[in-house]
Amino acid sequence: MNTLMFYMNHQEVPPTSDENVTVMDTTFNNVPVRIYIPKQKSETLRRGLFYIHGGGWCLGSAGWFGYDFLSRQTVNRLDAVVISTNYRLAPKYHFPNQFEDVYNAVRWFLRQDVLDKYGVDPKRLGISGDSAGGNLAAAVTQQLIGDRDIKIKFKIQSLIYPALQTLDMDLPSYQENSHFPGLSKSLMVRFWSEYFTTDRSLENAMLFNQHVPVESSHLFQFVNWSSLLPEKFKKGHIYNSPTHGTSELAKKYPGFLDVRAAPLLADDSKLRSLPLTYVITCQNDVLRDDGIMYVTRLRNAGVRVTHNHIEDGFHGAISYLGFKIKHRIENQYISWLSENL
Repeated sequence: MNTLMFYMNHQEVPPTSDENVTVMDTTFNNVPVRIYIPKQKSETLRRGLFYIHGGGWCLGSAGWFGYDFLSRQTVNRLDAVVISTNYRLAPKYHFPNQFEDVYNAVRWFLRQDVLDKYGVDPKRLGISGDSAGGNLAAAVTQQLIGDRDIKIKFKIQSLIYPALQTLDMDLPSYQENSHFPGLSKSLMVRFWSEYFTTDRSLENAMLFNQHVPVESSHLFQFVNWSSLLPEKFKKGHIYNSPTHGTSELAKKYPGFLDVRAAPLLADDSKLRSLPLTYVITCQNDVLRDDGIMYVTRLRNAGVRVTHNHIEDGFHGAISYLGFKIKHRIENQYISWLSENL
């Protein structure tokens, strides 16, 4: 983890404008954000995209060069305004701080006076994020449904290999990609546990899939891969009923059973109100089945969903500059935004 932190911290770039894009750092409701605005004047209001970076809730920033590059590409190809947000990171800060930072920044962005300031069309707003950022994008979009103070809503949500559930760390995708470079099962479990606590007992229990108490067993219906995954992703795996843990961990760290941390735990009545959705999943990714199960549940709830499954994809692929697969996924992602935002 320390090596990853060192690497990410040394890959940040300052807010540098170029001939096409004005880039500036500011705060939305005391949350640091980086704003990208096209320099070319527009006769009409522009589309707006709110982006949330990944990094396991522990790493990364809007200024990391991979996210800076993606934001510029989005601005240039869509003629859109991009808001790329930061948030407090674990292990110094735990859930719900990350969620609350993003939610507060989103609430600020969705104010009419703020949209007017940046020339953004309130009817063409989207939210997007990758990995942990996809988790936060999904959670924030759900939370907005019941927020009566926010009149302006997102038209679309776009989730790039999102982390969406904390209950089952033994999904087929976790089994198949347990030791895959970049994001192994043990590292993902570490990210999840650090999101809630530095107490390693939660990490150990999650690693052996023995962290959910029996009184919360009803939640497994929302992440039951035997009914939510298409046949080709089951590949002969046999569903085993979960082994329940003690109540102590859930009482000490209730966040891992909170829908704001695990959006797949939302019931259908909430899901059916969600906007048009785009989900990217990668075959070689422990988080593959999280995204696929969300696609299934959204479609069952009547939400229009485009699912882009990358057969040769792996976690983090959209951030690997110089890789052909990065440019392919990026092109597909931005093309979908172009057509639907």
